[in-house]
Amino acid sequence: MYHHVKKLMFTVRVDEPDPRFGNMLLEQFGGANGELAAAMQYSIQGLNCEDPDRKDLLMDIGTEELSHLEVVGTLARMHLKPSKFDRQAAEADPLIAIAGGGGVNLFNSQGNAWTADYLKITGELDVDLRSNIAAEARAKIVYERLINFCDDAGSKDALQFLMTREITHMKAFALALESMAKPAFSIGRIAPTPGLVDQFFNDSTGTGDHGEIDTRGPWNEGGEWVFTESPAIQAGDPGPATALVTESSPPVDEAGLGDLLIDELRDILHAEKQLTKALPKMAEAARFDQLRELFEQHLAETEAQIERINECFEMLGKTARAKPCKGMMGLVEEGQEIIAEGEEKEDAAADLALIGAAQRVEHYEIAGYTTARNLAQQLRHSAVVSLLSKSLAEEENADQLLNQVARSLMSVAKMPAAVEQTE
Repeated sequence: MYHHVKKLMFTVRVDEPDPRFGNMLLEQFGGANGELAAAMQYSIQGLNCEDPDRKDLLMDIGTEELSHLEVVGTLARMHLKPSKFDRQAAEADPLIAIAGGGGVNLFNSQGNAWTADYLKITGELDVDLRSNIAAEARAKIVYERLINFCDDAGSKDALQFLMTREITHMKAFALALESMAKPAFSIGRIAPTPGLVDQFFNDSTGTGDHGEIDTRGPWNEGGEWVFTESPAIQAGDPGPATALVTESSPPVDEAGLGDLLIDELRDILHAEKQLTKALPKMAEAARFDQLRELFEQHLAETEAQIERINECFEMLGKTARAKPCKGMMGLVEEGQEIIAEGEEKEDAAADLALIGAAQRVEHYEIAGYTTARNLAQQLRHSAVVSLLSKSLAEEENADQLLNQVARSLMSVAKMPAAVEQTE
């Protein structure tokens, strides 16, 4: 909820209006690094943010940027005012004088309309915070240049205020990023290719017209860096060169991920086999036809999933041997207790309890399949990834179908509050 207070965040004073300088100011009104772009970027990031603490930060600063937009707009309007009535001033920018009546509009200093393309929003909080730090740095430089081209003391005071707040916001965003305790180069969830990530390609070689030479520094030497000749040179040079690490290189299983994948598959295999025995009992216990049919459908899916796991073992050259899954044993035992307790309950309540037990099973399986698929993906067993992804999708779909049935049952269940109202 926004509320406009008829008072500028910084009182603007212009002693000598300068329409040409007013045009320059429009860069911070409707430009790529301007206040409207910042306000929209941070506010939309805030709307998307699931982290309540940093959401508050984004909304606070996004709202302040709207205040800055009003300061810049007022400052620009005061400088542009002579173009309303003075021919010479109007000639400085006919677009503003003729089309805009000597006032501000959402254009940059070149007359280009503001566009949402200016906004940098990824939905990944750490990536967005880095974008915001860069945005504040760019805006700071623009304000600095405006100050250098300004002769009006009052305008300089306002610009100094706005420039300073850019640094304040940079500090806040930087500390918010630091507080997330994420490694600097840990972006997203998929790990980079080992080896390739540390290769620096010497793609600009020789001595240039102005005496440029190949240089070395912490950006390409020391630590884990491997200084590598340009791929273009290696392609045409039969001589020795540092081999390029490519995506198609076979993975090196230094962490024993292959063994871990086999363990996961054996655990899932035992879990699925237990489920083929439990699902018929759950179907028999279900009171509503829709739920019974859902259990029967998932039994057929489970039998197909067992076949896929056996295929995975065959592809990996391992024996399809099950490993006792204690987690599923506990869930199945809990399900049997819920079936027994349901005999004393109303139909809707009994089936809702049954759905709860089934969803706990689904979530357990989703976790297992996700882990196994990610391991197979890291080891580049694409065929195994495909099989596991199909089973994972079925488990996720089953969970959603159970949700739908639960919502239907809740609408017909006799809730205590409803009973009180009818009495």
